[in-house]
Amino acid sequence: MKWLYSGWAVVVTICLLTTLKIYDPTPLQSLRLQTFDALQSLDEVKESNEVAIINIGEKSLQQWGQWPWPRQNFAQLIHDIRQNNAGMIGMTVMFPEADRFGGDEVLASWLKGNGIVLSQTPSTRGVRSTGPHIGTGTIGPSNPTQSLLEWPNLVTNIQILEEQAEGIGVLASAPQPDLVTRTYPLAITVNDKIYPSFAIEMLRTFTQKPSYMLKTSDIGIQEFAVPPFDPIVTQPDGTAYIRFNNMFKEYEYIDISSLPDLTGKFVIIGVTAEGVQNPVPTPKGNMYPQQIQGHMLQNFIDGSNIQRNELSALYELLGALLGMILIAIAVYKLPLLWTAPISMLILGSEAYLSVWFYTNQLVLMDATFPVLSGFLVFTHSAFNNFYKQYKLRQQIKGQFGTYISPDYVDMIVKDPSLMQLGGQRKEMSFMFADIVGFTPISETYMKKDDPEGLVELINSFLDKMTKIVLANGGTIDKYMGDCIMAFWNAPIPCDNHAEMAVKTAIEIELLGDELEKEMEKLGLPRVKFGTGVNTGTCIVGNMGSEARLDYSVVGDAVNLGARLEAETRKQDTPILISEFTYMQLTDIACTQLDEVTVKGKEEPVKIYAPLINNEIRKLYK
Repeated sequence: MKWLYSGWAVVVTICLLTTLKIYDPTPLQSLRLQTFDALQSLDEVKESNEVAIINIGEKSLQQWGQWPWPRQNFAQLIHDIRQNNAGMIGMTVMFPEADRFGGDEVLASWLKGNGIVLSQTPSTRGVRSTGPHIGTGTIGPSNPTQSLLEWPNLVTNIQILEEQAEGIGVLASAPQPDLVTRTYPLAITVNDKIYPSFAIEMLRTFTQKPSYMLKTSDIGIQEFAVPPFDPIVTQPDGTAYIRFNNMFKEYEYIDISSLPDLTGKFVIIGVTAEGVQNPVPTPKGNMYPQQIQGHMLQNFIDGSNIQRNELSALYELLGALLGMILIAIAVYKLPLLWTAPISMLILGSEAYLSVWFYTNQLVLMDATFPVLSGFLVFTHSAFNNFYKQYKLRQQIKGQFGTYISPDYVDMIVKDPSLMQLGGQRKEMSFMFADIVGFTPISETYMKKDDPEGLVELINSFLDKMTKIVLANGGTIDKYMGDCIMAFWNAPIPCDNHAEMAVKTAIEIELLGDELEKEMEKLGLPRVKFGTGVNTGTCIVGNMGSEARLDYSVVGDAVNLGARLEAETRKQDTPILISEFTYMQLTDIACTQLDEVTVKGKEEPVKIYAPLINNEIRKLYK
């Protein structure tokens, strides 16, 4: 569990989020597309002077009869539009079957020479176009047919009409995860041939160019051009984002009187009658095909199409990665007061750059993922920091509460940096010595109703133990009932502190021999001691406040010494030393007893017992 709250866990989070961006699952795509929709809401709507839309709606059907209309009705419509001086005319209405009233020849005659562009639709069934196929010039290393969206067939108009049309464009759609139309293919492939979109074809017929120009890169389509208009930047599959910022003049056709002056305008004809043509959702609401094509055409004319090329996703990924790294560094390295403002500044900068790129360059850059991923990294890092501080405070309470005043414990909990106050880190040896079996002795004095005698006896034992400690260069830390704590190598340096601590423990144990006769006179059992010795690094120095200042030692190594003293009862031996102390001994023989896991330690510790034979007893006496 500790690993989950470490800095490495944040690194893993950053890697996972980066991988998520690379794989780009559908939910992430939908979120990004909604962000792009929001960016388009920043556009100022402008009135189009180049494109007009003629709708065939409910009033048109009331005037001209039920759908489908006879072809003569369309011939009349073209005539009326021409009478109003229209420039190019495009029809999103299709004629896949012969006219039941026999008016195909009449309509064909009006298509010829009048600059009419018909439409086709891609399909999984249908037939290939019989109309003119426009060739495409290609610049670049890759074959465009391998990148463009592909359909098996086209639904076409009858041959006589397509042969007389000035041009033929495809009404294709680009699939979107949420079925909202935001992009449109500028061209598609059918049977390895390239067919242009309806809006592109209207632009080509207007310029009278014999072909289009495609620019490719190693990963797909890069630009689509109809000179002399500016090239249109596309995505690798040849689709381009539509900028829905135009307001068209739309008219419902009744007769010539319902049409305005259309001099020089691109006119797109489509159906809006209920049950005949259904609108499709767009970022700006439901629209009909003729309206969508109108926005595309206006974008091309203005040279203001929205750009999102093959590098956009890479820039987003790098931006998100940089943001996550900077936020993680800020959280872990900067003061808490600065962490949140700087992180919010980074996230705000990413969002601002997205808006700036769109409003100034018409480049779509996704801010959603960088901001979301950055926020997740900030949350994770901030929680880790909080958790570490919380654990540190809990650790301080556990380590210091027994050894220093409660007031100072509260102080260092609030400000952990105070742990360094007046102290230093040193390797030291610690000894805990306790009188074993003191309860029977205490009960004897209680039966005698002699508490003063009991206190006098305890003080006598502690006095003798203290003299041994001081004689061996140790420092008394504190007395805890019938237990004494001492340490070596501070404040007086002691190179062989481990040796001296163990020597002291042996001498205290031999103290029982000296007191044996005295205890017999008092009618008391022989005094036994339990002693634990450990060596390790800790913090030692003046600790406390002006009101109470203690020279003490704290650290995990101290706690282990206390645990070893308690372990002497379980091991039935008077002295236990840790492996850390044993490794520094040179003149004292020991035997290994066991490996134990003491309270507060996760890893087992090897324990040893000094050999106390008759020779040792003589030596120390």
